Amino acid sequence: MDRAELLDRLAQETFDLLVVGGGASGAGVALEAALRGLRVALVERYDFAEGTSSRSTKLIHGGVRYLELAVKTLDPVQLNLVRDALRERAILLRLAPHLARPLWLLTPLYRPLELPYYYLGLKLYDLLAGKARLAPARLTPRREALELFPALNPVGLKGAVAYQDGQFDDARYNLELALTALAHGAVVLNHARVTGLVKVGGRLAGAVVQDRLGGREVEVMARGVVNATGPFADALRRMDDPEAPPIIAPSSGVHLVLDGKYTPPQTGLLVPRTEDGRVLFVLPWRGATLVGTTDNPSALHDHPPVSEEEVGYILRQVRPYLGEIPRSAVRAAWSGLRPLVARGAADTARLARDHLIEERPSGLISLVGGKWTTYRKMAQDLVDYAVGRLGLQAGPSRSAETPLVGGQGFDPEGARRLEEIGLPPQVAQHLHQAYGARAPQVAQLALEGYGAPLVEGWPYLEAEVVYAARFEMAQTPLDVLARRTRLAFLDTQAALAALARVGELLGKELGWTQEERQRRMEEGRDQLLTAL
Repeated sequence: MDRAELLDRLAQETFDLLVVGGGASGAGVALEAALRGLRVALVERYDFAEGTSSRSTKLIHGGVRYLELAVKTLDPVQLNLVRDALRERAILLRLAPHLARPLWLLTPLYRPLELPYYYLGLKLYDLLAGKARLAPARLTPRREALELFPALNPVGLKGAVAYQDGQFDDARYNLELALTALAHGAVVLNHARVTGLVKVGGRLAGAVVQDRLGGREVEVMARGVVNATGPFADALRRMDDPEAPPIIAPSSGVHLVLDGKYTPPQTGLLVPRTEDGRVLFVLPWRGATLVGTTDNPSALHDHPPVSEEEVGYILRQVRPYLGEIPRSAVRAAWSGLRPLVARGAADTARLARDHLIEERPSGLISLVGGKWTTYRKMAQDLVDYAVGRLGLQAGPSRSAETPLVGGQGFDPEGARRLEEIGLPPQVAQHLHQAYGARAPQVAQLALEGYGAPLVEGWPYLEAEVVYAARFEMAQTPLDVLARRTRLAFLDTQAALAALARVGELLGKELGWTQEERQRRMEEGRDQLLTAL
């Protein structure tokens, strides 16, 4: 379905729910509502997952840090958050087996008394997961720890605790949430912003939505409007009521991407203590090494910048574990905003990552806070609330049992089958992991003449650009380079090298004029060089 048809539907239909925001929370709500038989529309002012939801640490986890805080402060909110997240972790792994997998993490320890402390803490982590637990945590002797993670500093190492969490591709998971909602009858549209709210007798009845690419403006009527804009929730709340008090306390998290040599492909590292008392992760991800994150109070930015101070902080924290890593080793760096619920606390490290549902006098329903791992439970809670408040007729929740589009009919041997039709092993494995059951469609495009790599050294194909334009709603070069593929998040220079070909292919698919193509290319280049 093309953009014009989607805009027509937005203008012509009356919806039960209009969801504003296409990150994990908004896409999760749209899917939850669609699966329960509600008429739902979703609009996102940029691209799906362009903000916070593509900038996570790529972990599906309960939160070891939050468990430690819960125990130290006897905080039941933090403890319940960890328990809920661990249960949701198992569901997320099941819904999209191509995008998510269990990952072993080592916690290296250099003081003898740390071994029982962290071992007992991670056994409690397993216990909270209940039947949803992964492989049990175990003590790892020094020699085995160095075998599992050869780059680890051996001097003074006493051993490690190994435990499992989940890892995933956040942007593609978010995309598949939106595409699955679309497949179940929802209207979802990216690059479409809310410019005004429609009220009847002081109550919300919809919103004015503008296509940011074509300029067309439509009035979307809905019985309920859901604010799922993450860190920007207060902006929509103030559009509804200029006097609305803020409920978001955003913080920024910066990640660095290094060469894959710093991590083995199947094991990550949890750095248990940094200079300011936080934790840090060093993870294998898409053939590279992902390191992060910082956690600092932040102003709102559509595309948050990365400061050299934050880069230096991360490199300094991993030095005792991995040795000196030069600044030149950083292939890519990016920042994301966490939509923390304001609790009157100044230290963002202690703010709970639970979620909050707020209804304004106008009827605007905001879903704020939470974390990636709990998106589905957040969506279920929101739809339950909206159904009760608005008197909607909805069936039971089915989101825990409905695989995402790439997980429906997923074949664990899919990579081997792609090799059998002529794809190189690295490319076959990449397509299998990124597209799941839909990988053969991308492979077919490759066999039809789009099999060339976008850039040498990476497995991304020209076929993926064409597929993204035709079937994944990609509209800009960065939609492709940052979120349909993940090249921009992995290697800035490689993404710049691929930009011209991506623009050429995308422009042909979308019918751009030469001027449009040049403008989109310049916008993409500027974003790659400033703030992704």
